[in-house]
Amino acid sequence: MTVTFYWYPKCGTCRNAKKWLEANGVAVEEVHIVENPPSREKLEELYKKSGLELKKFFNTSGMKYRELGLKDKVKTASEGELLDILATDGMLIKRPITTDGSKVTVGFNEKQFEETWK
Repeated sequence: MTVTFYWYPKCGTCRNAKKWLEANGVAVEEVHIVENPPSREKLEELYKKSGLELKKFFNTSGMKYRELGLKDKVKTASEGELLDILATDGMLIKRPITTDGSKVTVGFNEKQFEETWK
């Protein structure tokens, strides 16, 4: 199995997730989420396939998120507005995003990775 792995190499969580995937024999196609952020259309596709709330795609601990005051905006904005905001900057997106085209995980949770990618 090969997964597309949207990540930021300086992110410790991303590095841990990548190590887990490699240790478990999952081939990884890396996409640098800041240099090549997913398009609005790709984000919408990932969001719909993930089954998660759209707000789970925001990197809420990031400086950009705080600088832009998105905490309150995320509660009231429409789905379209949120996707537009996410598409403006890869640093706003929670990472890593891992997908095989049908399944999607956001962030790194070892138990979730065991269930999804093993």
